[in-house]
Amino acid sequence: MKIFTHDRRQFLSLLTLAACVPTQASAQQAYPSRPITLIVPFAAGGGTDSIARDIAKSLADKLGQPVVVDNKGGGGGSIGANMVAKAQADGYTLLFATSTFVTNAVTEGTAPYQVDKDFAPVALIGRGPLLVVANKEMGVKTLAQLRTAAAARPQGINFCSAGNGSINHLAGELFRQKTRLDMTHVPYKGSGPATLDLLAGRVQLFFATVPTILPYVQDHRVELLAVTGAKRSALFPTIPTLAESGLGNVDITTWWGVLAPANTPKAIVDKLNQAINEAAARDPVRSRLVLEGAEAISGSPADFQRTLGHELTQWRDVANAAGIKAK
Repeated sequence: MKIFTHDRRQFLSLLTLAACVPTQASAQQAYPSRPITLIVPFAAGGGTDSIARDIAKSLADKLGQPVVVDNKGGGGGSIGANMVAKAQADGYTLLFATSTFVTNAVTEGTAPYQVDKDFAPVALIGRGPLLVVANKEMGVKTLAQLRTAAAARPQGINFCSAGNGSINHLAGELFRQKTRLDMTHVPYKGSGPATLDLLAGRVQLFFATVPTILPYVQDHRVELLAVTGAKRSALFPTIPTLAESGLGNVDITTWWGVLAPANTPKAIVDKLNQAINEAAARDPVRSRLVLEGAEAISGSPADFQRTLGHELTQWRDVANAAGIKAK
């Protein structure tokens, strides 16, 4: 009788366990079962916000649930990023990040989160180079001419940026370290005022994003000297890269990607990764990236993780060598 009772209890336990397995699997397969929030850590409007909204619409179509864009600007993107870092790791709160996600983190000693510990990379969407442009008054058309002209100026040259810790700032600092030119960083509150002072001749050099400076390159109001990526830009196939201009193995790009809070289940991350890769490969996202001077990327969460790791190392080294701290 004892043996029968023991066997019966085992049998009932197995039945209970078997009943739970499909329920757990169904719960995973049900994702998403409610709206997803995509936090954009910048104010509404502009190229980054437009890409985020295109991604949100494509994801909503593919996943069958609304994807709501929530703009949380401020702190160079840290306010929105921190909201995602502290959110529940269930796939319903995501971060739309750009390269400033890393550059601000390595220059802001008080950032409330860690890039490599508090987030689960989901997918890179696209990436593109910066454009190295000079004020027309410099009278230079190549980086070699710029280096000669800058070395001959007793006061050196100034380079502008969208602010301390921005990708423009660190790109210019890396250039300074590579060339050993006498260069002074002049930060602005955004790319708009930086561009105005470049045009006015108050600063001489700008490592600018394509959307920021493209109209002025096309109107010949600034001189395009180089692109910062590993290969030439399809928009400017005759313009050399920094590497081709003698700066060695230099590859600086601005990028867009999606991250989730750390410990988000792998099944959810993988599902989002597939949907984002599909969205980036098709219009309107693909066309939007082309307008930004970039190209779509298709890769795994692990690929994105490696990219973040590489950039953290690169920009920490640059910032540490210069003693940079964002203010």
